[in-house]
Amino acid sequence: MSGRWLELVHPYIGSGPYCYSNALAMLLGEHAPPVGVIETLTGSPFGAQVEGAQPYFDPVGWHPEIGLDAAIELLGWRCTRTKGGSAADAIDRLRAALEHGPVLVGPLDLGLLSYRPGSGAPIGADHYVVVLAMEADVVVLHDPQGHPFATLPASDFAAAWRADEIAYAEAPFVMRSEFVRERAVSIDAALKAAVPRARRWLTGAADSVEQIAELVDARLSPDARDLLGTFGIRLGARRLADAATSLTIVGRQRAARIAIEQSRIVGGLQHPLVIGSNATLAAEIRRLGPGYEELASALAA
Repeated sequence: MSGRWLELVHPYIGSGPYCYSNALAMLLGEHAPPVGVIETLTGSPFGAQVEGAQPYFDPVGWHPEIGLDAAIELLGWRCTRTKGGSAADAIDRLRAALEHGPVLVGPLDLGLLSYRPGSGAPIGADHYVVVLAMEADVVVLHDPQGHPFATLPASDFAAAWRADEIAYAEAPFVMRSEFVRERAVSIDAALKAAVPRARRWLTGAADSVEQIAELVDARLSPDARDLLGTFGIRLGARRLADAATSLTIVGRQRAARIAIEQSRIVGGLQHPLVIGSNATLAAEIRRLGPGYEELASALAA
């Protein structure tokens, strides 16, 4: 593949479903690195996986809770993470935590956040927000997906916060509060420390890509196709583009070039998916396997 874009002069800038990274950036305030760096530190760009019959462009065994913990630690911060209990207990815990500042809450079920148009039923789509205050029995929050200072009744918030349909949620009512910066960590240092983790996350990526291609060969379910088209492809492409930019920061030029080419392939899946060209879609997906292996090799160098 040729083109000036391979020089990474023009990183992607625009909207994207980076809810937990944007939420963490809000919590870290003036000390937050660019959100693309945070996303890279979570490990999310480095692989692909299949859960049931649903493809995702993130590593085997990875999920946002693992990624958030990694990014917080790599950036030199700590926080208090709590979970479980009844809805009433969780709301009381949230109210008490807000005495120390804003709280990062999630996963929540996006379909039950009642300020969002079309809400009202759980849809199993995970989401993270920053809760700012509780005014009587009303929760005030920043939703990084376009809703600053959103409000909803505490009972509605608790229903979403149960996360009953979120596959990776090991308990309801997860929140992170009382963020403390334990040590000053530069962006360079955090990214360099993340490289060995990224290499480990790439284990199994090529096998997962083949699994995804086989699902396409056998015809993706309507739900899987819809999630890829509205969420998975654009998120995967952006993650890899941000990883390329981040790797450039620490001088890993070969790895960055491979990551941007992987991003180019993932982003290019959108059109064949939407028009139903399964043969092209499967063939393009299979191109990702060798690229993930090359990326692992470049990160090991």
